Amino acid sequence: MSILWEKSPTWRWLVRRTRDSKPFFVAFATLCGVVPGVLGFCVMQATSSRADQLEAHLRSTARPESTMMGQVNKERLAEFLGELQRKQDTNDRYVAALKGETLTRKPYVRIQPLPKQTADDSTKQK
Repeated sequence: MSILWEKSPTWRWLVRRTRDSKPFFVAFATLCGVVPGVLGFCVMQATSSRADQLEAHLRSTARPESTMMGQVNKERLAEFLGELQRKQDTNDRYVAALKGETLTRKPYVRIQPLPKQTADDSTKQK
């Protein structure tokens, strides 16, 4: 593959220009970064649909599991943001996750270990 680039006069010209001219390098790098960004933004704006009627229809036809998970996630986020606003220490949340434990909803019992799996439980799952 490198043979194609090494033998191409256009590629050699581009490498020579970017090496010798700092303004050309900055312009070329900006062009390579800005143009794809602008194109991506335009495509996202063109394909994004924020129609209120469509959004209402999708919410009304959502499965109950999806609605329930959305509510649970909203409650968890509210709890987490409340802890941050009250400047509580939330490091135990990460420690618990690393140990394979989950936090409970009761403030006086923050960490609850996962139940141990027995041989009977592992055969039932298969």
